[in-house]
Amino acid sequence: MTDGPGLATFNHAVEESIDMIGMDAVFHALAHDARRTMLQRLALGELTVGELAEPLTMSLAAASKHVKVLERAGLIRRTVDGRRHVCRLQPASLASALAWFRFYDRHWNERLDALEVLFRTDASSADPAADADASSADAIPADPISADPISVEEH
Repeated sequence: MTDGPGLATFNHAVEESIDMIGMDAVFHALAHDARRTMLQRLALGELTVGELAEPLTMSLAAASKHVKVLERAGLIRRTVDGRRHVCRLQPASLASALAWFRFYDRHWNERLDALEVLFRTDASSADPAADADASSADAIPADPISADPISVEEH
């Protein structure tokens, strides 16, 4: 199985699977507010785990667990200098998640643009007299509360 077109397809599927696993880890890491806060602070420069934990209402052990999640996702890199664990932002891991968002952003913008064209085409081809009758029957009163035939006392 070292040659042939099937192998290339298999390898491509494996590569996509590995990329999806990495992207899943990134989304998992971004799912918690404390980890997002840590990433925002690391964007300004490197910090120790203790410094990351300081403004958050959590123990050093809890902060360390959050740092491990960020590390597994490849969003930060931690180096040990004696007893100090220094963290640095590694934003390259966000690339696959950003590409995923961009794909769906384009996809939904195209679909919504097509829907808008459909509505405009439908509206311009409709009978104006029928539209006038329908719009007057469906008109929303200026003050829908005062136009309500049921009074508050009846409830």
